[in-house]
Amino acid sequence: MSLDRDFPSRLLRSPLSRLGLAIALVLGVLAIGAPLLAPQAPYEQIDPAAGRFLPPLTTRIALPLREGGWLLAESAEVTGDGILVQRLGRTENLPLDRFSGVSAEQDPGRRLFLLGTDKYGRDLWSRILYGARVSLIIGLLAAGLSLTLGIAVGGMAALAGGWVDGLLMRLVDGLLMFPRLFLVLAITAMFEIDLLAIILVLGGTSWMAASRLVRAEILSLRERDFVVAARGLGMHPFRVFWRHLLPNALPPVLIDTTLRIGDLILIEAALSFLGFGVQPPIPSWGNMVADGASALTTAWWVAAFPGIAICLAVVAFNLLGDGLRDSLDPRHDEGLSC
Repeated sequence: MSLDRDFPSRLLRSPLSRLGLAIALVLGVLAIGAPLLAPQAPYEQIDPAAGRFLPPLTTRIALPLREGGWLLAESAEVTGDGILVQRLGRTENLPLDRFSGVSAEQDPGRRLFLLGTDKYGRDLWSRILYGARVSLIIGLLAAGLSLTLGIAVGGMAALAGGWVDGLLMRLVDGLLMFPRLFLVLAITAMFEIDLLAIILVLGGTSWMAASRLVRAEILSLRERDFVVAARGLGMHPFRVFWRHLLPNALPPVLIDTTLRIGDLILIEAALSFLGFGVQPPIPSWGNMVADGASALTTAWWVAAFPGIAICLAVVAFNLLGDGLRDSLDPRHDEGLSC
């Protein structure tokens, strides 16, 4: 397996990688464009009384209050001395000076809640967009940290050999003995957790498999002819590692890391669901599912849509990892040509 000039074309030739890449790109564009695509701020409560648990595709008239905030109504009619609104099953005539930017000449505007609202009257579409930023950033940065630590430890063990190799691999074995979710829960329960801490905890507990892969690949490569020739020419060991060993050892590690992104997104969602991850009011897909867990029978959409977003992200990176494996495995092309 190697990363050559034909690698991008081989990657895009795989239907699995094309589908995974397309889903991942859509999620990335939605996350980056959240400030433009979200109809409201993710923390904004739109009339918690009348906006609570609105189903998907609900429309309401949104009247801006002079003191701030909004008032939602099923219908509203501007009269001579106020606004006649119907909300919460009753009709009220409210004074016009209570609202900002509403006049007898201007009809009140309607607002569409594409995916509905939660128990606080917050727009789910807006929260899912901003939650994508949090969940994807955690998954990608934690996977990057895991890859970096895995390359550092695995490369050091393979190049040093002897007691250094034995000590580092016994450390890896010891860390692998602990159930990973239990280890993450124990760490997050002991310390105050913020976004950076979650990235460090997830990345710092997921590098062991990558280190083993790097070590195994380097041990198989260091006696190859091109590596022996580079050493015979007097090339510095670090330069041999950087120019010859690491590029050839990287493909299987990249495949493992791509698959691990989906796993890290799932773990972050589980932590947030249990209350040990991203803390409200910051939206993440995990704590959004937790918000809707108590209302599954009456407001299924609150937990269902963030859950679908998690599934899409995990499937995207798993498909992308499978596509990477197929495009980097020479035996795959041989099988297709038979």
